[in-house]
Amino acid sequence: MKAIVRTEYGSTDRVVLADRPDPVPGPGEVLLVVRAAGVDRGVWHLMTGEPRLMRLATGLRRPRRPVLGRDVAGVVAALGEGVTGLAVGDEVMGTAPGGTFAELAVTSPDRLVAKPAAWTFEEAAAVPISGLTALQAVHDVGRVRAGQRVLVLGASGGVGSFVVQLARHAGARVDAVCSATKAEFVRGLGADRVLPHGPGADLPGEDGTPAAYDVVIDIGGGRSIRRLRRVLAPRGTLVIVGGETGGPWLSGIQRQLGAAALSPLVRQRLRFFVASEKATELARLVALAEEGAFVPAVERTWPLPDAAAAIDHLAEGRARGKLVVSVG
Repeated sequence: MKAIVRTEYGSTDRVVLADRPDPVPGPGEVLLVVRAAGVDRGVWHLMTGEPRLMRLATGLRRPRRPVLGRDVAGVVAALGEGVTGLAVGDEVMGTAPGGTFAELAVTSPDRLVAKPAAWTFEEAAAVPISGLTALQAVHDVGRVRAGQRVLVLGASGGVGSFVVQLARHAGARVDAVCSATKAEFVRGLGADRVLPHGPGADLPGEDGTPAAYDVVIDIGGGRSIRRLRRVLAPRGTLVIVGGETGGPWLSGIQRQLGAAALSPLVRQRLRFFVASEKATELARLVALAEEGAFVPAVERTWPLPDAAAAIDHLAEGRARGKLVVSVG
């Protein structure tokens, strides 16, 4: 099969299209013909090997799993021994930790759900990781309720595009922070107000006005915990989803660790989490989509040989919604 691989950590100049042996499903596994694969920030982290603490799990000197990508939408091609509830030919979506920027992928059935008939494969591939992260940030960790005021930082990206829609569907008033060039896109997602992003752009609570928000969901990562607490109500909840501060060792997790240490000492709830990717969670997400809670906002697709360009587009902060690699 053709696949996008890297044999060492680094930037996209280490990423190549290569021939790989066709995977074979073992007991309890499913083989998929990949039709599309989503691009998320985790792809960049796995490619670069940062934060370096992550390499304890992914390989100290070189990646244990060479194929990039984790989101997937495709067709069941074969079932390993003991797999029930699926059949060859089923159209499914979910995650595959062994790599999805490839013509074939193997995963476990508890990471898959049926693809909604109304979605294209590209739309379905855009949903799992970013959508699950947003679902759990809004409903489980942030506990967003009708009538609350919610602030979303990094609202125009993959996770942010789902967070804005899900919070709005929950009945919250949503303020969203993004760059001026993406403001109309974010308004189209349902944000009640779009606030400017960048140096000198103060938020309500930072500019001398009273702290405003019941829930702050930060995907952008451009503000310190101290600054975020200023905009949060005295018993509000801060949910930290993203951010690349912390240098090569703690990039992407430094503020999360700080929030966990500080939260027991203050009245505000300062939270971070690792999203569950189980099929039960995916089923919750699909059910919300069928209620009209959100639509996948796919900005652009790339063919498999150009997957590196999709990763660069994401890393440069240019994405509006989700990016997808189309495989076949």
